[in-house]
Amino acid sequence: MEALELIGRLLFVTMFVESGINHFRHRENMVAYARSMGGPAPALTVPLTGLMIAAGGVMVALGVLPDLGALLIAAFLVPTAYFMHAWWKVDDAMMRMNQRIHFMKNLSLAGASLALAALYASCDTFGWHLTGPLF
Repeated sequence: MEALELIGRLLFVTMFVESGINHFRHRENMVAYARSMGGPAPALTVPLTGLMIAAGGVMVALGVLPDLGALLIAAFLVPTAYFMHAWWKVDDAMMRMNQRIHFMKNLSLAGASLALAALYASCDTFGWHLTGPLF
């Protein structure tokens, strides 16, 4: 089961680590997109959220305060769903459906992140982790 948990958490965080890095590599484009979607203070929030998800992903992957790492990911996903994927504001049917899918994906991943945080916070034994939970 330890190997399954390790594989699962590595697969889970791959998207967040890559996306966090891209928040810096493609900062100007991401700031422009966030601005076009009405995101708050894009010049500040794009690098901040990039740091949140990259750090959170690495923390979960390595098992360094994995509960805190999972909470950082969830703290990114919920506001991002609301601000960046506000499907209820979109008139075009195809774009509306696309944004709704992204909105629901973010909420589902936020739920998984919260469940992971709770699991780590309540677990007494850890397999391949560098530290235990923070909380």
